Amino acid sequence: MSNRPVTLTVAAIVLAVEGAAAVLLGGYVGIETIIGAPADVTSSLFVAAFGVVAGAALLWVARGALKAARWSRAPGVVTQIFALPVAVSLVQSGQGIIGVPLALAALAGLAGLLAPATTRAMIER
Repeated sequence: MSNRPVTLTVAAIVLAVEGAAAVLLGGYVGIETIIGAPADVTSSLFVAAFGVVAGAALLWVARGALKAARWSRAPGVVTQIFALPVAVSLVQSGQGIIGVPLALAALAGLAGLLAPATTRAMIER
């Protein structure tokens, strides 16, 4: 879409970064499970698989948002809403270096997905 609004591009970038982070962290957990000595191998492998699958799904949603696909808005918004309490929890537990950027990304993603220009772009398609 050549006249894609900036808000939609920002939302797609936020979703893509979150998806890539989830894939990378899931892969890291998987590698650590294989070469390390986890207390519970099954749980560790499940967490790794969940991270990779959830990250891949977010990348798919980001691609849909970039193409202004109407279906991508709901999962994108839900993801950002779920990210906010996680970010607050991270900040409250002393992990502000992770929590603050996550909160800012979630707010930017929400703003991008809920902006009037994004709504128009997704409806007109």
